[in-house]
Amino acid sequence: MRQLGWKLRTDDESLVAADVTFIKYGYLPPASLIDHLKSRGVERVLVCGIQAETCCLAAGFMLFDAGLHPTLLTWLSVGSSLDRTGALGARLWRHHFGSLLHSQAEPDGFVRGPASNPP
Repeated sequence: MRQLGWKLRTDDESLVAADVTFIKYGYLPPASLIDHLKSRGVERVLVCGIQAETCCLAAGFMLFDAGLHPTLLTWLSVGSSLDRTGALGARLWRHHFGSLLHSQAEPDGFVRGPASNPP
């Protein structure tokens, strides 16, 4: 992240108890995260965050290319200054990956394709 003058940290304090923590700087998740998910037999990965149309989307591409099924949690994602609502990111996500969840009330289902997802 030298382009932005960031100083990378080697650890971070999580606000949520976790067995393993991966620190992400930049657009892509670390390769060690992909290795970890695959070693645990994970197929579906729930994604949320800030800058849904850039950072979240880039993570989705890496997860997809690794053979995983990324799903965007739209109610926990926001966009950049270009679109703070995150709607642009959700539309791009639907176009590329097809899997969105719009609320916690969708426990096991994927929302797929344009017919299921209003713009």
